[in-house]
Amino acid sequence: MPAQPCHPTETVAELNRSYREQNLPVTDGSRELHSLCAQLEFLLQFDLKEKRSFFGQRKDYWDFLCQGLARRRQEHEGVRFVTSLDKLKTPVGRGRAFLRYCLVHRQLAESLQLCLLDPESLREWYYARSPFLSPQRRAEILGSLYELDSVTFHLALCRTIPAPGSMDGSMASPIPPRHPMGCQAIRAHPP
Repeated sequence: MPAQPCHPTETVAELNRSYREQNLPVTDGSRELHSLCAQLEFLLQFDLKEKRSFFGQRKDYWDFLCQGLARRRQEHEGVRFVTSLDKLKTPVGRGRAFLRYCLVHRQLAESLQLCLLDPESLREWYYARSPFLSPQRRAEILGSLYELDSVTFHLALCRTIPAPGSMDGSMASPIPPRHPMGCQAIRAHPP
C-alpha cells in the first residue's frame, strides 16, 4: 500500500474533458467513472480505524459518512435512498451506492465536505496518514470533486448484482452493469 493515496484530480479532469467533448452524460460504461469510484473508495478507506458495531460487524466509510451527515443535517436524501435498498447488506455496498447517488444528484463534494468539517470526528475515524486529516490535501480533494457539479451523470442506482458468494454487491465492481434488471435508472436534471 502506498504511503499516501493519490487524490482524484486527474480522473476528475478526464471526466470533465470527456463530458465536454462528447456533450453526453456520463454513464455506467465510463472508464473514468470506474476509476473515480475506485479512487474515492480507496481514499475513504485509507487509514480508516477499525471500528465495530454493537453486534460486531466491522464499520466502514459508510458508517463514517452517515455519522458525519447526521451531525450536520436532519436527514440526507442519499442516506435515506441507500438504506431503502434492502439488498445491500454490507457497509461497503451501501457506501458505493451512496457515492453514485451523490454523483447523480451533484451532491458528492458537498456531502463529503459536511462529513469532513469536524476535526475531532476525523481523528476518531482516521489514523494520521489519512489525507482527510491534512487541511491542504482535504481542500485539494474537495476542490476537484466540486468540479463534478457541472457534469451530468446518468447512472443506474440500484441493488448491485452480487458477486458469487457475497451477501450483496460489495464484492462486485463498484459500478454495476448498465441498467440491470431491477435497477432504477436515475438521471440528474440539467441545471
